[in-house]
Amino acid sequence: MTVDRETLLEAVRKAKEAKGERRLKQSFEISIAVEGLNPKKPESRVTVEVTLPHVPGRPQRILFFADGELARRARDGGADIVIGREEIQRLEGNKKEIKKLVEKCDLTAAQAELMVLVGKIFGPVLGPRGKMPRPVPSTADPVPLIEKLRRTVRIMNRGQLCFQARIGDETMKDEELAENAATVVEEIERKIADIGGKIKAVYLKTTMGKPAKVVVK
Repeated sequence: MTVDRETLLEAVRKAKEAKGERRLKQSFEISIAVEGLNPKKPESRVTVEVTLPHVPGRPQRILFFADGELARRARDGGADIVIGREEIQRLEGNKKEIKKLVEKCDLTAAQAELMVLVGKIFGPVLGPRGKMPRPVPSTADPVPLIEKLRRTVRIMNRGQLCFQARIGDETMKDEELAENAATVVEEIERKIADIGGKIKAVYLKTTMGKPAKVVVK
């Protein structure tokens, strides 16, 4: 990895020192500048899903499309919003309501039998936001997936030479934030290496604080 964990830990501490005084709890963010990619080429538009070792402060909000027993298990398992076929069909053509619903969630999952319907009605809104659902068999236990998604961040560079993600908040332990940051760096480094990219710079900061630059090897 281009950055060692002790260096990340030191950057976390510096970012906390530079956060300033704010009444509201601040998120902790990572920015990774890369080089070697051509933003004009489709293959340089990269999406990376990273399952963090620690829940990033506020758990990711999950929208689950399901009917029947799977819907009940998803609801009991902690999914934030669960909607079935009837509700999906009711929203067809109502882009405003679909957008409002999608903005309430970070990640989505869908019963396999509903994937085509979800793609047709919700796809135009979910797709550009990088929130298309993962298919789930109707007989599956959704709890392990929901627990995993709570710790998963989806990062898109949207054709830019930079990746940004929320990896926690200022109340988390320094070591937890450093471990989350290291996981993001490792995954992005691995993903872009396949298309000729490499990491140029890494920064850590709170929402309103000054960034702490991480030394890259």
